[in-house]
Order: sequence, then C-alpha cells, then structure tokens
Amino acid sequence: RSVKEFDLANDTELCPVERTALSDFYYSTKGAEWTDSTNWLDEYTRYCNWKGVTCDGDKQHVIELERANNGLSGRLNESIRHLTFIEKLDLSDNDIKGSIPTEIDQLTELSYLRLSYN
Repeated sequence: RSVKEFDLANDTELCPVERTALSDFYYSTKGAEWTDSTNWLDEYTRYCNWKGVTCDGDKQHVIELERANNGLSGRLNESIRHLTFIEKLDLSDNDIKGSIPTEIDQLTELSYLRLSYN
C-alpha cells in the first residue's frame, strides 16, 4: 500500500521513467535469477551504472541494453516503450517466452535488435 503524497514512483525527477521501465524489465524477466545483476535496483546506484545498461554521454538516457546469455526468463513487458532513446537491444541466448510486445515499434531510435535463441 502506498500513500499518494509520499509515493515517489511517479516523481520523474527522483524516479526517472527509464529507471522505472528498467525495473519493470528486471521483474518481468525474473531478475533475481539472472546470472549477473550487478547494481540492478540498487537505490544508491544510477541506472546508467547497472550491468548491461549504457547511457548517452550526458548520462540522461538509456541507449543500449545488453543482457545476452544472462539467464533471463519470463516475458518482455510493454514498459520497454519508455526506453525511447534506446539504439541497441540485445537479449539473445536467454529463456524469454511469449510474443514481442507491440510497443517495441515505438522505439524509433532502435537500430539493433537481437532476440534470437529465446
């Protein structure tokens, strides 16, 4: 249960949309079971320093998410659409099931997508 006035999940300054999208990704792909989840969800670590996440030069936006061969399972979540600056997404060689979320077509900067062997 959350108290609306104190819930920081919707505060985009303290909890950026991309951090929330990455957190959703972590939970939907069973992050606790990953081979390497260094720094993921650490409240004192910027999401740009989470293992497999690369941000632009200003450390503002996620431009790459590489979690190949890392024991991911579960499903991709539609919140992936909030990574609007992502250019490279590599989730190959895991055990992700289900269909690719249609929201992925909203990622207009995406030029490299690898989901093979899932």
